[in-house]
Amino acid sequence: MSEVVIYHNPRCSKSRQTLNLLRDRGIEPRIVEYLKTPPDEQTLSGILQMLGIRPVDLVRTKEDEFGALGLHEKRDDPRALIRAMTSHPILIERPIVINGNRARLGRPPENVLEIL
Repeated sequence: MSEVVIYHNPRCSKSRQTLNLLRDRGIEPRIVEYLKTPPDEQTLSGILQMLGIRPVDLVRTKEDEFGALGLHEKRDDPRALIRAMTSHPILIERPIVINGNRARLGRPPENVLEIL
């Protein structure tokens, strides 16, 4: 098995549940606290490709930053959303688990079992 990585926010219950799910299966992932060390645009683009979703599907639209940055008008601009998420990582939906070249969003946490 390749290295398992979790983009994690320890204050998020879904993120903690997903991390516990991995550990319960004997997997100790590399933890990336993305609020402290956000992915760059190239990395985030690669994650989106592995997830098979568009940037608008990964952005947290209910965060204050979404409105403050005027992103409602940019919902159809993938580059603008990626730039916003890398500059304001609170906008990135979490947790994201990566195993090799596959990724899943841990909402619900059991989604990540598909790639283990």
